[in-house]
Amino acid sequence: MTIEAEAGKRSRGRLNRASLGRAGRAAVLATGRPPLPDAIEPIVEAHRRHHPQADLALLGRAYRTAEASHRGQTRKSGEPFITHPLAVTMILAQLGAGTTTLVASLLHDTVEDTEVTLAQVAEEFGPEVAYLVDGVTKLEKVDFGAAAEAETFRKMLVATGDDVRVMVIKLADRLHNMRTIRHMKPASRIRIAKVTRDVLIPLAERLGIQVLKAELEDIVFATLHPEEYARTGALIAAYDERPEELLQPFAEALTRQLAESGVTATVTVRPRHCVSVHRVLLKRTAAAGPDGLPQDLQPADFGRLLVVVEENADCYAVLGELHTCWTPLPGEFKDFVAAPKFNLYQSLHTAVALSGGEVVEVLVRTREMHRVAEFGVVALGDPHQDGPEDPERTDPARPGWLSRLLEWQQETPDPDTFWSALTSDLSGDREITAVTEQGETLHLPSGASCVDAAYLLGEETGHRCLGARVNGRLVALSTTLRDGDVLAVLTEQAAEASGPAAEWLEYVRTPGARLAIERWLADRPAGTPEPQPAAGAAKPVPAAVPSAGRRQAPVTVPGRSGGVVRLSRCCTPVPPDELTGYLIRGGAVAVHRTDCPVGEQLRAAGREPVGPRWVPGAAPADGFRATLRAEALNRPRLLADLTAAISAEGVGIIAAEVEPPQQLRVRHSYTVELPEAATLPVLMRAMLRVSGVYDVYRPGPERGNRDDRVGAAVRPSWGIHGRSVAFSGRSGSGAGHGLQG
Repeated sequence: MTIEAEAGKRSRGRLNRASLGRAGRAAVLATGRPPLPDAIEPIVEAHRRHHPQADLALLGRAYRTAEASHRGQTRKSGEPFITHPLAVTMILAQLGAGTTTLVASLLHDTVEDTEVTLAQVAEEFGPEVAYLVDGVTKLEKVDFGAAAEAETFRKMLVATGDDVRVMVIKLADRLHNMRTIRHMKPASRIRIAKVTRDVLIPLAERLGIQVLKAELEDIVFATLHPEEYARTGALIAAYDERPEELLQPFAEALTRQLAESGVTATVTVRPRHCVSVHRVLLKRTAAAGPDGLPQDLQPADFGRLLVVVEENADCYAVLGELHTCWTPLPGEFKDFVAAPKFNLYQSLHTAVALSGGEVVEVLVRTREMHRVAEFGVVALGDPHQDGPEDPERTDPARPGWLSRLLEWQQETPDPDTFWSALTSDLSGDREITAVTEQGETLHLPSGASCVDAAYLLGEETGHRCLGARVNGRLVALSTTLRDGDVLAVLTEQAAEASGPAAEWLEYVRTPGARLAIERWLADRPAGTPEPQPAAGAAKPVPAAVPSAGRRQAPVTVPGRSGGVVRLSRCCTPVPPDELTGYLIRGGAVAVHRTDCPVGEQLRAAGREPVGPRWVPGAAPADGFRATLRAEALNRPRLLADLTAAISAEGVGIIAAEVEPPQQLRVRHSYTVELPEAATLPVLMRAMLRVSGVYDVYRPGPERGNRDDRVGAAVRPSWGIHGRSVAFSGRSGSGAGHGLQG
């Protein structure tokens, strides 16, 4: 049975005060068993609809224990306290919760507010019920002070990690408290509503319990924004009073069309709850209409059509009829049947335009999908029941968002830090799934970056990450991941990594990553030297820094002493390449390799070439820049191993590009900065030693295909064949470097 907001005045069959207090109905009698108390008769009726074979005697015993324990206690409204556990249990019975959950719900306040102990609950009702009661029992402010609320939520989350029913009971408990929040003091109402908004509603969303989430949203909206709530409520009331103009006739037309096509379906109008209508209202007022004025709500904005069918295939049959008979809106179709949301929600979403131009949203799902969409994890049944595992009953609390919370909460002993991290992690409205190139699935909040993914793979991986490859392309660590991305995290292979940078905190999304980075930075304040590896340990070779005497222009042009000479970035000349130069704007000389196409274009444009020469032993202050190309058999971690090999030679990577694999082969291009020219052949040999790499060379016009490479030996060049180094061509000249395995 659906639970709707009391504040929205659109409730459908929830337990009311009269039902709780009635005592005239005859008790259900059973041979040898005491009669069931009249007060739980409505609960029994709701429970039997979902569980016809339930142990009703156990429910009766739990009620008698709760009633005796709370006897004499009253709520702030003046009602007997027992009305609260009864109302909470009724909510859970309407959701379809199991008998064990209902028993724990009846007893959930006994340990906290009465003389009953947890040991007594365990002895009389079993350890499973005792675990659920303990999970929702609040910690004492006497022991924890101002941290009691944060630590209570931490305790509940840890308990939920073992049994999701703990959080289900807590949500039902909060819903009833919110229904009666008017009896609280104004300051308490605001505080409780904000906690509900920031923590409980996101938890209800993640557990998929939509009926609880919708009602909680409406009551929080009414509490925190009463004027806006009244305005939206008035619009809903005005719409409800006038005859149905659009949605119901369309529902009838769609029903006829589906019947004619042989699809068995139930089509109903699903009204939006107050907060949902308010969100649509905000969109309408923010967008100008054809007349340039803010738009008003349309009849279709107050509800959507819900189509419930029997089989998955029927969902797509309905979609076909919709898109054939009415005009679908581009970009509005979403398939959550083939790709369910992280909370197991499944439906087809679409929107169609009617003949008058009105746009109607339509949801299509099976009956089982509808149960899960409404009641979430409760619809999956008892997660601890005996019997074979059913993959369709996967608990949505694992292994996604809750697993992340359980991991990082252990690293945050400070309650304030835990609370702020918790609200931050729950603030995202959805979750994405990324897959590593090794096939590992990563569940991340929307907006997560590559740094978040690196730390999800392990704190050490996060500390050592250098870059990332997403869908085959190198990207910055700050790149935001999208649902379905294929990811590779590139890490530093050295024993002592340089560690995270402070700017990473600007784009991390997950609390676990943020806390790990902050902890690392706190242990190593700015200016603190990095710890040195132990003797004999592997460590990266530092980039050679040219001495003051060698920091001179590596190229000189006869007759132009003191002029600016620039090594061109298009062909990246490195000694002993043959050079040519051309005067450019400002009187500088651009130095190219003799085979550079850009130099040829300058010559064709009428530029007079000059004859630059290498200065022996000289190097630019920032090193020589060179572009290298590696060809290899494609395999996992190839990019990581190649970048690690380059880094180990003390060479910095300026840019990198990975071409899509073709017939199991892949080509990588790297632009690097060399401390000195002699580093180039050493670096190329190191890259060639990487498993799977069969050729390393500097790209040029003569190296465009394999035949050119074979013939390149007749030109003046450096040539490294196999694993040895040799000179070929005329002495004292060079045009290119190449290695072949």
